[in-house]
Amino acid sequence: MIIIDNVSKRYRTEHGTSDWVLKDISLVIPPRLSVGLVGRNGAGKSTLLRIIAGVDEPTRGEVRRLCRVSWPMGYGGGLLGRLTGRQNAKFICRIHGEERDIPERLARIEAFAEIGKSFDEPTNTYSSGMRSRLQFAISLAFDFDVYISDEVTAAGDASFRNKAAQAFRHQANTASIIMVSHDTTVLRRFCKAGIWIHNGQAYWFDNVNDAIRCYRGSFKQ
Repeated sequence: MIIIDNVSKRYRTEHGTSDWVLKDISLVIPPRLSVGLVGRNGAGKSTLLRIIAGVDEPTRGEVRRLCRVSWPMGYGGGLLGRLTGRQNAKFICRIHGEERDIPERLARIEAFAEIGKSFDEPTNTYSSGMRSRLQFAISLAFDFDVYISDEVTAAGDASFRNKAAQAFRHQANTASIIMVSHDTTVLRRFCKAGIWIHNGQAYWFDNVNDAIRCYRGSFKQ
């Protein structure tokens, strides 16, 4: 279970503080329920995902994670640019796993990411797609109760997207997913419930199709 309690978020800029990206959001995400986030560009979907995952902090309010939550798949901020993909993966494995498991996890990460020799090159030389693939592969190397995905199924070529989709289907058997995707077909495939982000507010729907319907209807207003 994830409890989002009165969360608000705005950013500091060189001109002061931004408008509220998210304001007074309170939600309870039940265990073993996959949820899709929808909203216009800039609505705050990725911001909410990062706050849920713990890689960003709310300006006000709190998030209580009563389960193991992954970092956002496709989020490149967790990679150290001067380190190679292998070194980054090994570093993360040491934090989250046990030393004896590292060789096997590294082999799985390298095989899944499919970035070839670049696995042993500094990640600051990677394209955004390569960084996303590596982050996705690293996330799958660990057993989380909830996996966070920010447009990761759009990364890479068709072959990798299919592989990502298959991985999601496998994870859905044992864990849940909270995901952002502009592809509503992807959301319908993997998510049961939905959250519509609009004007800084978050609206919960037990059926993701209802969230998608409200999101599409907002363009007609």
